[in-house]
Amino acid sequence: MEDRKIRVAITHGDTNGIGYELIFKTFAEPEMLELCTPIIYGSPKTAAYHRKALDVPAGFSIIGNAEEAVDGRVNLLTTYEEEVKVELGTPTDESGNAALLALDRAMTDFRSSLYDVLVTAPVDNSHIRGFNGQTGFIEKSISEGKKPMTLLLNEGIRIGLATDNLPLKDVPHAITSELVKERATTLYSTIRRDFRLSNPRIAVLALNPDTTGNGKEEIEIIQPTVQELADSGLNVFGPFGAEHFFGSRDYVAFDGILAMYHDQGLVPFNTLTPTQGVKYTAGLDLIRTSPSHGAAFDIAGKGIADELSFRHAIYTAIDAFRNRHNYDAPMGNPLKKLYHEKREDSDKARFTIPKKHENSVIEK
Repeated sequence: MEDRKIRVAITHGDTNGIGYELIFKTFAEPEMLELCTPIIYGSPKTAAYHRKALDVPAGFSIIGNAEEAVDGRVNLLTTYEEEVKVELGTPTDESGNAALLALDRAMTDFRSSLYDVLVTAPVDNSHIRGFNGQTGFIEKSISEGKKPMTLLLNEGIRIGLATDNLPLKDVPHAITSELVKERATTLYSTIRRDFRLSNPRIAVLALNPDTTGNGKEEIEIIQPTVQELADSGLNVFGPFGAEHFFGSRDYVAFDGILAMYHDQGLVPFNTLTPTQGVKYTAGLDLIRTSPSHGAAFDIAGKGIADELSFRHAIYTAIDAFRNRHNYDAPMGNPLKKLYHEKREDSDKARFTIPKKHENSVIEK
């Protein structure tokens, strides 16, 4: 890795939301500029409007392209010249388009290797025509056939979503052996490479609630796939009923958890991590993070937004970049875990698939 600060691209999100407030508050701390070189993809005029509305002493240097970014400064890259009406607290097509222009420019610059990692401020998907979320847009722009997966992260928990942004009625049809295998493998390899755990333990959740017993999806799809993955050498266990799994704190014995659908992962995650959560896009060459919350239009412009999740998104992206570089180094090998194990070796037997356990949907 070159002896320079990591370049963090940051898109400004919906211009009527809290994106600029998060950015200003985060980089008001001097140590942040010692840690990285930020490149804000946005608009100087819009940034100045937010600075005045929030009455904060936020400084930034305007640049025309990412190559002009200077260490020790907040660099603001102009992604559009036209005036955009700012209506704090109200998502509009205009504010959504401003968010899209910033994200599109960031994708162009990533293809040219002009920054190292990407952090995206929140947007409102409903006000961007033909838009299915920032992750979907990133996938279409740079994935080259790779399938991204959303991870929900905090210091003590990592939850991957097998399906995301699907109506609940469509989830059972989407759960296939191929999908579970792909998502579990992505989760396993991401934790190894980007989080530097040499042999992570993965828990796979059941689709159906604990009270339904042995559901069709568990018997025919999830359990056989988990067994196949375990037979291949991966530390994959399950399926576990979600309610009991989180209620009994079984999650602390695992390095990663694969949830079958959005709310199955998000609801316990928000309960466990109300303020510091980070979304991580796994499975792509691009390291991309975002705060786990939305654009928070109800508090936009009031100066009360909490930047902690956004700050953690930056920390996570930087750590992942360093970890991935070390993992990919020619002589690099995965490091042994540097923390105290969460369980004894006997727990491996406890969570082995052919078992009788009150938290497992599949019992023999």
